[in-house]
Amino acid sequence: MNDGATVWFTGLSGAGKSTVAHALAAQLAGRAERVFLLDGDDLREGLNADLGFAAEDRTENVRRVAEVALLFSRASHLTLVSVISPYAAGRRHARARHESAGIAFVEVHVATPIEVCEARDPKGLYRRARAGEIQRFTGITDPYEAPEAPEVVLATDGRSPARSAEEVLAYLDRAGLARPRTHVPGAPAPK
Repeated sequence: MNDGATVWFTGLSGAGKSTVAHALAAQLAGRAERVFLLDGDDLREGLNADLGFAAEDRTENVRRVAEVALLFSRASHLTLVSVISPYAAGRRHARARHESAGIAFVEVHVATPIEVCEARDPKGLYRRARAGEIQRFTGITDPYEAPEAPEVVLATDGRSPARSAEEVLAYLDRAGLARPRTHVPGAPAPK
């Protein structure tokens, strides 16, 4: 079986990172995979509550999340990370930490256009950023450096979260990072 890996979802606010990560977690749990989900919003409320949104704080946020992900992945979990992680250097550092520990790192760019993210705006953040109420908002007043060579690129506009999760799962299967589908006793036989 796998020795653990980290699947790192990056993209703008409202891109669908958390939604796809949750859908993938459910699909993996159905395979009896050991999964742990690290969501950026949850981490900002606890572990990283002391950090703001200046560049150095964003860098530290990603560094801490990468270290926590590495701990779970070393413990043979498929660790799903859902954080904006706007700077390429931070994501490179996260990858390097995993690779130096012999842990697979899969970068998934949830490449939803900013217009779609703004239209979704589930938390009203884009509206507030455009009104000047939020400073340093990624994609508006702070940069988002899109990944140059992610393992998976998802365009979530017009695609269901389950379908996007299946695309990531197909990559994990091809890479040998997920358990193969098996028949669970008492469940209908696969077709």
